[in-house]
Amino acid sequence: MADEKDIYRSQGFGNAVGMGESPALIIVDFVIGFTDARHFGGGNIPPAIEKTVDLLAFARKKEWPIVHTRVVYQEDGSDAGAFARKVPSLLKLTPDSELSQIVPELTPRPGELVLCKRQASAFFASELAAWLTFRGVDTTLVTGCTTSGCVRATVIDSVSSNFGTIVVTDCVGDRAIEPHNANLFDMGQKYADLMESSEIYAHFGESRAA
Repeated sequence: MADEKDIYRSQGFGNAVGMGESPALIIVDFVIGFTDARHFGGGNIPPAIEKTVDLLAFARKKEWPIVHTRVVYQEDGSDAGAFARKVPSLLKLTPDSELSQIVPELTPRPGELVLCKRQASAFFASELAAWLTFRGVDTTLVTGCTTSGCVRATVIDSVSSNFGTIVVTDCVGDRAIEPHNANLFDMGQKYADLMESSEIYAHFGESRAA
């Protein structure tokens, strides 16, 4: 039986897009509720947050556009749709709930976009594509959680919006490792380049974030 990766290669998948000239950092849903397995967290999400702290510092030093996302529903659920019907516990993520607040170590700074969303993708029915285009972005570096959920949806819509897309593999996490690994493989074959944060620093001639 042929190696499964050989099948992908023979069909033309897995090509590298490469880093563009003007990247932006997108941090998907690293909020308090996703750090706690009693709510939405677990798995390798906390280590991914730790790695993203350094990448965020690097992006700020480079003065890249930076986007933070939160899943937020109104207290009365009036803006909820099919996504929340499938996962009703998402309705706990109200504007003032502690669970929906960005983790303190990634607190946004003035000038960084904080995007509240009700769907998996940060691009769906939002101003994100236009915001990035206005700033001349050609490449998105996607971090956050979960790898199989909102990260994947954001990556697909990033590609659909014609941005080169890179998933920062040590800066994304999921509540279970199997969907994390499977979705990294699939995104790397079809939609995005996969790079560790250390490879990003090296690409720009630095050995680490600091």
